[in-house]
Amino acid sequence: MEPSRDQTIETLLVSVNRLIRTAAQAAGSTTSSAVWRTLGILETDQPLRLGELATASRVAQPTMTRLVAGMLADGLISRTVDPDDSRGQLIEITPAGHARLVEWRATLTSTVGPLFADLDDDDWDVLREAAAIIASRATTRPGATPSTRTETHA
Repeated sequence: MEPSRDQTIETLLVSVNRLIRTAAQAAGSTTSSAVWRTLGILETDQPLRLGELATASRVAQPTMTRLVAGMLADGLISRTVDPDDSRGQLIEITPAGHARLVEWRATLTSTVGPLFADLDDDDWDVLREAAAIIASRATTRPGATPSTRTETHA
């Protein structure tokens, strides 16, 4: 029996999460996944206020305050006064933070790559198409319907 659409999405989510966790462990990184998640959010949705960033990263505001302090100290992010509300601050990824994120993604890619080394061209075409579909939907909020479908080319 063919899996339902809900089962397929569940398998996708669980498998991708497991794959990323396995790759991170194999890479030996001691950096918290919350740091990578926060940098990824800032890469696409900056600048953000601390509360907005905490919500987007799914952590409590005190946790985000600690994360931001460490990331500031490491030069991964910058903080400026919000021009619309001088009581607030805006957080942005720095060029160094972006470079570290790119490096981390390359590490994950090279760590996971060997798991897929035996795939043939047809399997790669399927993965390429699936990746394009997932990427086009990943920018859409849950419950929203994408207005256009992304065309993919093998």
